[in-house]
Amino acid sequence: MKYPFSSSLAGQKSKFGFFTTEEDSFRRIAEELGMKKLNDAPLKYARHPLVYLVEAADDICYQMMDLEDAHKLKILTTAETQALMLSFFTDERKARMQKTLQIVSDTNEQIAYLRSCVIGLLIRECTRVFLENQQAILAGTFEGPLIRHIDSLPASAYEHCADVSFERIYRSRDVLDIELAGFRIIGTLLQLMTDAVCAPEKAYSQLLINRVSSQYKINSPVFHERIQAVLDYISGMTDVFALDLYRKINGNSLPTIS
Repeated sequence: MKYPFSSSLAGQKSKFGFFTTEEDSFRRIAEELGMKKLNDAPLKYARHPLVYLVEAADDICYQMMDLEDAHKLKILTTAETQALMLSFFTDERKARMQKTLQIVSDTNEQIAYLRSCVIGLLIRECTRVFLENQQAILAGTFEGPLIRHIDSLPASAYEHCADVSFERIYRSRDVLDIELAGFRIIGTLLQLMTDAVCAPEKAYSQLLINRVSSQYKINSPVFHERIQAVLDYISGMTDVFALDLYRKINGNSLPTIS
């Protein structure tokens, strides 16, 4: 779990890992995994060491894949993308990589090669940070993600890539249009489903409730458990599933009737 503390800390933290009503379940999980307890009230544990590695994988891959995708979508030019990716390396390493780029004629393949080189470098850097800080990680005193502790050259390049992504990629018209649609889709699903569990006696509410998998406590007699079930259900949706359900609820997509 990336955020091993309860929702009672939501005011201090931007995210949390479990609701206060789930504390007993999480205690059992934490004890089984040998996680270090940092505080009892409100409940807070140190991250499991593997979480740092999973987080590093996300930080590395998403950042580099966003740059590669931006190049394919022509948001960034080939020259811009190459410069961003080459900035992670020393001059000596850049010279060797430039020779390889001269052999590869396809620009998308060139960027794919550079992306793989950057990912390899960042994996080695995060691995080194993890190994050098094992004791602090196990003690629960290590601060921040691994990517923030890598050497200055790749760290500076990574931060620059993050800045470019924010300014050029995440603010591009296509991305903003998708985000606008996403807000409407998630907002509509949340509103309809919470209305349904607030008034389950209504016929339309039952139609919506019956769409929810039995793994969720959507029919619980306890009100807050029904609300949590809605949040769990919607937060676990893939983009494609959420869009499909939104279209069906709005009558824009119907199953084929033979």
